[in-house]
Amino acid sequence: MANAASGMAVNNECKLKFLELKAKRNYRFIVFKIEDKTHQVVIEKLGKPTENYADFQKSLPANECRYAVYDLDFTTVENCQKSKIFFFAWCPDSSRVRSKMIYASSKETFKRELEGIQLELQATDFGEMSLDIVKSRAL
Repeated sequence: MANAASGMAVNNECKLKFLELKAKRNYRFIVFKIEDKTHQVVIEKLGKPTENYADFQKSLPANECRYAVYDLDFTTVENCQKSKIFFFAWCPDSSRVRSKMIYASSKETFKRELEGIQLELQATDFGEMSLDIVKSRAL
């Protein structure tokens, strides 16, 4: 389904892999990108369940926008094990203006395709998405 605002479509594989992350926990994270030629959101990287938050951050390009989901496992102050799925809108200051506009205009439509996202974080640099910040949002 194409996004009316930006003309973006979402590849069905994005929804299928997200469901696997959510229900089966086959992946720790998924990085998505918008392909310029096809005007479609596609999967760029699937993070193995053994990968950690640092691996996730390394998979985001320093100068290009991306969407991503991350399945965060954490322990509450009551010592309960929990998990929350974060949606990241990664938009570095150094990325192209056109790219920033396309990602911003397509974000809400893409997010709606991924049912089960619990928290969202927008970041323009890695400091804005440190593990401490992410954990504090989850608690």
